[in-house]
Order: sequence, then C-alpha cells, then structure tokens
Amino acid sequence: MDLFSKPKTSEEKALSVTQLLRRMKNLLEVQIGEIWVEGEVSNLRKQGSGHWYFSLKDAGAQISCAMFGARKREGSDALEDGAKVRVFAEASVYEARGQLQIIVQKAERAGAGDLQAKFEALKRKLNAEGLFDQDRKQAIPPFPRAIGLITSGTGAALQDMLNVLTRRAPWVQPVLFPVRVQGRGAEMEIAQAIAKMGEPEKFGYPRCDVLIVGRGGGSIEDLWNFNEEVVARAIAACPIPIISAVGHEIDFTIADFVADLRAPTPSAAAELAVSDGAELLARLAQLRNRMTRITRERLTRSQLAVESLKRGVLQRDGEKLLRESVLRLDSARAQLSQATRSSLDSLSQRLKDLRASHKANHPARVLERRTEAVTHFRQQFERAGKDALTTRAERLDRLRVMLRTLGPEATFQRGFSITLGADGKIITSAASLKSGDLLNTKFADGETKSIVQP
Repeated sequence: MDLFSKPKTSEEKALSVTQLLRRMKNLLEVQIGEIWVEGEVSNLRKQGSGHWYFSLKDAGAQISCAMFGARKREGSDALEDGAKVRVFAEASVYEARGQLQIIVQKAERAGAGDLQAKFEALKRKLNAEGLFDQDRKQAIPPFPRAIGLITSGTGAALQDMLNVLTRRAPWVQPVLFPVRVQGRGAEMEIAQAIAKMGEPEKFGYPRCDVLIVGRGGGSIEDLWNFNEEVVARAIAACPIPIISAVGHEIDFTIADFVADLRAPTPSAAAELAVSDGAELLARLAQLRNRMTRITRERLTRSQLAVESLKRGVLQRDGEKLLRESVLRLDSARAQLSQATRSSLDSLSQRLKDLRASHKANHPARVLERRTEAVTHFRQQFERAGKDALTTRAERLDRLRVMLRTLGPEATFQRGFSITLGADGKIITSAASLKSGDLLNTKFADGETKSIVQP
C-alpha cells in the first residue's frame, strides 16, 4: 500500500481476524511453500498423541515447529534438545494463536548444537574423573528429619515439593535456600547454596539430612545452569546426600549424573526423600495387630496347657509328677560332686608334680649341681695335669742321661776333640783344608783357635 495514498474510509468492510490470518497463511504457503531450514532444536515436547512440537533457532531468531505423527517421519530420531538439524518443512500460520510456524515433513542431523556439544564434552570429562561412579554416591537416609530445598523461592516446583512433604511426612522440617535457577550467574548461586548447606553450622543454617536441588521443566537453555561444571563439582563435594530434580522425566542434566540420586521431577524427589506417613501408620497397625494376635494365641495355648495339667497328674498327686525329676536331680548332683572331686584330686597331684619339678629345676639347685660338676672337672684336670707333668719330667731325665751318654761331652772326657772350620762345620778330612784356613778345636775343658800352615 502506498504510504502517501489516501486512507480508505471506515465505511469499507473490515476483515475478521480469521480472514486476515488465512490470507497470511495462504500467502506464506504460496510464496514460500516447502523449504529446507537449518537451526538448533530447543524445548522439544513429545505429546502422547504422537505429535512433536519444538523451536528451531539460531543466533538471531527462532521459529515454532510442529511434526505430526513424528515417529513415522524420516529423521525423527535426530530431534533432541540442543541438536543442530536440517528440516524440510512448509511455512504456515497457526490460526488459533496467530503464530508463525513451520510444519516439518522430515529432518536430518546437521551436526550437534553448541549446547549439546558442551554438554557431551563436560559429561566425558567428569565421567573420566569418576564423579559419576556409583561407589562414591551416598545412600539417602530412610527417615530424614530435615530436608534442604535448593530451588527458586517462587517457582511451582517448590510448592509441589512442599505439598508432597506435607502430605507424606508432616513431621519433616523443610529448609528452603532460595536461588535463581535460570539466567546468567544462576549456576554460582546454586553451587554456593550447596556448599553452605553442606556446612550449615558455619553459616547459621540448620543441618539437613538430605538436600533436593532442582527446578521445574523448561528448554535446554532454561535448564542449562544445572549443566555447569561448578554445580557438578559442588554436588560431588557435598557431604550431605543430594537428590537432583531438574525438569521433567525426559530431561537429563550433568547434575543428575553427579547427584547421589536422580528424580524425574521435583515432586518425585520429595516422594523419594521421605516415606509415606499413612503407609507407615498402616504398617505399624498391621504389626501391632499381628503381635497382639500372636500374643493372645500363645497365652491361650499356655492357659490350655495349665488347665490340662490341673486336670491331670497335678490334680491327683503333684509329688509323683516331680519324683522322677528329683531323682534325676540327685543323680546329677552326685555325678557332679564325684566329677568335681576327681578333677580336684587330679589337679592337686599335678600341682605336686609341678612343685617337685620346679624344686628340682630351681636355679639354686641347678647352680649347685653345676658347681659340683665344675669342682669335679677341676680335680680331674689337676690330677691329669700332675700325671702328665710327672711323665714328661721322667722322660726328660731319661733323655738327658742318654744325651750325656751318647753326646760329644762323653767323647771329650775320653780325650777326643772336634775341629770346626770358620763356617762352623766339622772338619772330617785334612784334604779339605788349605793354607791359611782358620780352625776352632773344641776340648772337654775348652777350645783353641789355629791357622793351617803350608
């Protein structure tokens, strides 16, 4: 329409909203028709009717999408929050809401979306560190007295949890730590709340037996704060068991993998945290009735037994009933007495033997016997030494006499002499001498020196 043209008069017939939207719808379907569109899937909702609804977005805009009979459509398995996809769709208008949308015929993957890529990368990292391991997870206490709720103070999730706790376990004290659960910086608030509730006395909070961390449903962007590493590490470091309750049953976040227990919804988390009071009362009533019935039956049986005894032997002669037991008791007493005496006699004899053995092996007696043995050995050694010395002396005297008889001294007494050379050797032949040799001649009463002359 020309902006400078004269406006049409109000008397001209106006279009109804439905007519306007149908013209717009026809224009879109004719001018644009079926096209390929690429973007990131967000806020995917799968209805029980089989129709799926989601948004397709990029950095600058987003558009609503509908896929009817999705499970039968080609590429429907590629549709998940955060996934980057290409869809073949028809541009249209949803008349009931006056909303622009595209009707998706088929889809195919175009590479993982940025958020999904970040999700998978962090999931792999924390899993490699062992933060998802089952053996590090804590058990949820069966009967908590106080439950910490880390969630939005104004959200529907809080009311849902409070309703469940009030209905199932009115004796449990809920402790709210309100935080932002969406938007920039919310992850730091969540992590700090978890850290403070893990050390409540330090910050003036009551100590809780279990914590529930979560929020209601939303798109992947809405839930993204629970996919941040700082939240995951805060959950892993918390000494108090934590139940994660983020979004709906189909939503999974990093917090779910790290938490000690994952609940599909906040309401389900409250149900998992506490036992149903009505069920407990019913169970107690059942146990009480059972114990009452068993007690009555035992009392009845005992009463019947007593009545039977009264009508039987006890009524006629109680002494006869006890006679055999008395005889058995007397016999057992006699046997016990005899066994005791025998045992005491045996122990007494053993004690005597031990005393005798101890006396014989007392250190003083052992030392006395060793002293006697040493004295005996010394006397034997002295006698043997004297005998050996006497024998050696007699032999020496014999050898001395023999030496005197056979030695050179006896020869000297008979007038013989011995001539020695300068080297001390005996001269046995004159032929071995030469002029000038020095000789030493020994006699019985001395010796003389001489020189050989030519």
